[in-house]
Amino acid sequence: MVYKTKAELYAVQFKKTEKLYNIVSVARLLLVLLFLVSLYFFTKYQDNLSLSLGIGSVLVFAVLLYFHNKIGNKKNLLSALLKVNENEADFLDRKQIPYDDGNEFSPVQHPYAYDIDILGPNSLFQHLNRCGTYPGKAKLADRLLYPLQADEINKHQEAVAELTPMFDFRQKMLALANMQKDSKGLYEKILAWTALPNPSFPFVLRLLSFALPLLFWGLLIFYIFSGNSFIPNLITYVFLLNLVILYTQLKKIQYQIVQADYVRKVLKQYALVLGAIENTEFKSQKLLELKNSIRNEKISSSTELAKLASMFDSLEAIQNLLGAVIFNGLFLYHLHVFHTLLQWKKNNSAELPKWLDVIAEFETLNSFANLSYNNPTFTFPSINSNWNYRFESLGHPLLDPAKRIDNDIDFSEKPFIVLTGSNMSGKSTFLRAIAVNFVLSSAGSVICSKKATVHPISLFVSMRLSDSLADSESYFYAEIKRLHEIMLHLDSGRAFVLLDEILRGTNSDDKRNGTIGVLKKLIDFNAIGAIATHDLEVCNTITSYPDYLSNQCFEVEIKNENLFFDYKLKQGISQNKSASFLMKKMQIIS
Repeated sequence: MVYKTKAELYAVQFKKTEKLYNIVSVARLLLVLLFLVSLYFFTKYQDNLSLSLGIGSVLVFAVLLYFHNKIGNKKNLLSALLKVNENEADFLDRKQIPYDDGNEFSPVQHPYAYDIDILGPNSLFQHLNRCGTYPGKAKLADRLLYPLQADEINKHQEAVAELTPMFDFRQKMLALANMQKDSKGLYEKILAWTALPNPSFPFVLRLLSFALPLLFWGLLIFYIFSGNSFIPNLITYVFLLNLVILYTQLKKIQYQIVQADYVRKVLKQYALVLGAIENTEFKSQKLLELKNSIRNEKISSSTELAKLASMFDSLEAIQNLLGAVIFNGLFLYHLHVFHTLLQWKKNNSAELPKWLDVIAEFETLNSFANLSYNNPTFTFPSINSNWNYRFESLGHPLLDPAKRIDNDIDFSEKPFIVLTGSNMSGKSTFLRAIAVNFVLSSAGSVICSKKATVHPISLFVSMRLSDSLADSESYFYAEIKRLHEIMLHLDSGRAFVLLDEILRGTNSDDKRNGTIGVLKKLIDFNAIGAIATHDLEVCNTITSYPDYLSNQCFEVEIKNENLFFDYKLKQGISQNKSASFLMKKMQIIS
């Protein structure tokens, strides 16, 4: 398995890099000790050897500091890549699903999200999710909840197809994004900062930020050469005046750097992810559009974001009182950084949300590409505009391929199916397979089918509603509301509808009559889809609509006093009564 091989490779590289990192750390410590010893002997003997060793140790320390940071970044990336491959190997071995489940994005009401487990534990989102950033996860959830238009589906399919073999690029993006965890709060804080108007920065203040430090250093140089005893007083006054000038802007600066430490770390990671995109060549229209929106001849989004992170880093140093007094008394350092930050915001604040959206789009497309890579038998459905829906060897994409049973289904000639079968025969799983693959096809993804064609329209599902204690709403009433929602939509346009044993909260006659009534209404509205039922009388509706309805079933066989399910879809109506057989076998009834 490629992921286990990659994990072993990165583990070896990580250990080597970590060893080198530790060696450089020790070397830095020894250089500090060498500098202190040299300083001691130079102070005592004023010899050239001590001076040379002291200066040399400082210079070598500076070089090692650069390499130490570089090696540290490589070590962190290798650690992240190692984790990416270990997670993927565990996922494919079905040991665990080590990815966020997207439950935070669950809508209060949705036509199908809850019914077919789009979000939450063991959901479609959790199986797909290879996003390391909050905006990426939000975009993936959005893509699964709100279908694309036909032209966008084709563009997304092309992009996913290009990204599928780009194994190293996809893994690097995920590893870079995982190196620093962001959150909804931090993401919203960044967007809120871009939306805030810039505080004023008068021209006089800008002039003073240059003039006063120049005056300070000019007076200092003059004093060195003249020895005028009055000059130190002037130097002190200018130093204090610089601090007063800074103090007048202190609240504005602090307002800009609330939680700057967390924000700058996240911005650095965003910059690295954007850099990976900028430095990669693409061919598909969608990926080229995304890349061109973050890099052109005038601007590089990764460079600009790195600058922003650096400015937050510099401004945060104002919290260090001693350093702030020295640097601002001498240079008005933080005032210059503050002005640069405001200029950055003026030039780029409108672009920042777009850059983050590009990260989100790439992570979403990478998630679908990862699904395609892990499942080479999955295919892209062809998109038609003729209301054709055909699936060859359709299966549920989340089931174990070794155990999954696939079926052919065609809605083109007869748009609606009445599905029968005993409990455990596979009806609900089959309906979920149709629904989940329909969602994937509407997102521009591959689906669990050898060949398929789909006309993108709205999907409505009623399979598993829940009681709402907060609204004092029963399961039955929630189901009635869902059916009402479906009918309202169908009144304005066609939809793909999947219903599983509706109206379970009423008596058998009421349920039968209601189900038949709903089925006839769906036919009147030209709906496409399927309804599963245990009531065989519902199947007789086909006599009134022979060109629109078909009866299909999952049958159970009784072999050697045991139930046998083959989970294969068949034409006709289910005949065997598995419930009576099981109850007799377990001596519940005679």
